[in-house]
Amino acid sequence: MTQAVTATQPRPALGGRLRGWTAVVTGASSGIGRATALELARQGASVCVSARRAEPLDDLVDECRRLGTTAVAVVCDVTDPEQVTELTRLAGRELGHIDAWVNNAGVTAIGLFEETPPEAWNRVLETNLLGYVNAARAVLPHFRERGRGVLINNASMVARLAEPYATAYVASKHAVRGFGQSLRQELYLTGARDIHVCTVLPAVIDTPFFQHAANYAGVANQAPSPVYPPERVARTIARLVRAPKREVFVGTAGPILAFLSGLAPSFVERLMARSGHKHHFDRRVAVEPNPGNLFVPMKMTNGHATHGGWQPRGPSRAVRAGGIGVLAVALPLAGWALWRAGRRRWG
Repeated sequence: MTQAVTATQPRPALGGRLRGWTAVVTGASSGIGRATALELARQGASVCVSARRAEPLDDLVDECRRLGTTAVAVVCDVTDPEQVTELTRLAGRELGHIDAWVNNAGVTAIGLFEETPPEAWNRVLETNLLGYVNAARAVLPHFRERGRGVLINNASMVARLAEPYATAYVASKHAVRGFGQSLRQELYLTGARDIHVCTVLPAVIDTPFFQHAANYAGVANQAPSPVYPPERVARTIARLVRAPKREVFVGTAGPILAFLSGLAPSFVERLMARSGHKHHFDRRVAVEPNPGNLFVPMKMTNGHATHGGWQPRGPSRAVRAGGIGVLAVALPLAGWALWRAGRRRWG
């Protein structure tokens, strides 16, 4: 069940671009969600943070308070519609209103499709897709009543692409993107021009997400480079609160690969397949099949951390090398595709 609200009184407001704004962030116990809550608080917004674990939320509330804003914590499992409805009610009551809602709670299962148990596969969709749907059902009436609001869905660059060994995750992210597109059309048709739906498409991000993943591959999984810091996603989300956009990539890998996929889809599928197979695992470490945090939150030493330890602080050589590698493939392929298109057109 949804647990009672934990709130703290703020210190004197420090100001910021989002002073006077309010936001709800799900999946805020670690990673991108935690970084986003801190960035919103840093910019002056009052925040309601939510996840399945109370302890990391209480720590996050204290950090937000030290930044000079009001912070509220609500323990909630987004797969339960009643809990999400209660989260919306409590957040609206404690913050006064909700300006923005950040759907961020997410899980994944690593392994071949045939070797991933159906209950694990389904749980990924229940969290990543239906959790977002539950939130939209709960908060859109609030936005309509106020006449404005911003719903931000954190997806992934694989919402425009795909990768092996993560069929449920990829399917859920494609569905999240389509869900956002359809919602925007319905809001347009019903005249709700000041209610916005944004989809964020991050590349691989340095968070504990990979340590939390369910694993049916038999070996340890890892974050394939290039890896980007979660603060980069957080800053993007904060900008969307004030200046909504339809879809925004985070990291250079996503838009380049998505562009190439439009030119040469078969080539990019093979490229992603080979890259995922080579870089997604640490084959030196054997792992027994396990459900990770799919059904029960994992207790880990870094379970409430913002970073996962996959890259050094600041731009790493892996990020630069990865970006150079993508460009090395992208530029010749783009030239080849344009040459072929010209031949088809002009004979």
